[in-house]
Amino acid sequence: MTKPKILLTNDDGYGAEGLRALAAAIEDFATVWVVAPAAEQSGTAQSLTLRRPIVVHPKGERHWAVDGTPADAVIVALHRLLPERPDVVISGINHGANMGENVYYSGTVGAAREAALHHIPALAMSLCARRTEQNFAHAARIARSAAEIISKEGLPDQVLLNVNVPEPWSGEVRFTRQSKKITRNQLSEGKDPKGRSYYWIFEQKIDQDIEPDTDYAAVFRGDASVTPLHLDPTHDESLERLARWAEPLAAFAKSFKT
Repeated sequence: MTKPKILLTNDDGYGAEGLRALAAAIEDFATVWVVAPAAEQSGTAQSLTLRRPIVVHPKGERHWAVDGTPADAVIVALHRLLPERPDVVISGINHGANMGENVYYSGTVGAAREAALHHIPALAMSLCARRTEQNFAHAARIARSAAEIISKEGLPDQVLLNVNVPEPWSGEVRFTRQSKKITRNQLSEGKDPKGRSYYWIFEQKIDQDIEPDTDYAAVFRGDASVTPLHLDPTHDESLERLARWAEPLAAFAKSFKT
């Protein structure tokens, strides 16, 4: 039986413990390539490096570190480094949750989204734990199990799975919806030695009114959350309702003389 081919990446950087745990969990049943950012790229979403070269550093057989973002790593892997197309791309294991609105900022999810954009089944794996409880074993085993199932059954085209595993884990897995925003963005202000203002962005969690079928609700119960995300964010209801604006918008724009 032919082994599945799996590309691993992340946003915590090539040397991250979560990436090592992930590779160790799947290397006995798959051909594994690792192409990850050389340095931490948290919060880079699906951004690309466009104004400088992307340097690639070989790290061993089928291993490379890339001077770029997680999406850069996936693109370079698919178009230059890998000898053939992978069956699955797994991004992670991130240390820290990627739920709710954070999926829009996450480099972990951004890498998986880039793979889905190339029509490759993808997982974004995250560990929801305090620094003192950093144990990637459960998340790695869930990633392994998901990779085995996806290798056999596939995923709908351009759908990725966003997986968040709490530590400690209850042993249960739930398929969930993406939460609405339950955090409040805040800024901590300070002054540097030259008197210039600077700001640190951080989040204040709001643990009230969490919808029961969502990612946050599952993780707060101790269950692993699996959220299918589709690349098409079009709101069909609004598309139909607002289509009548097309004619007045065009008429107004054409009324100006150039």
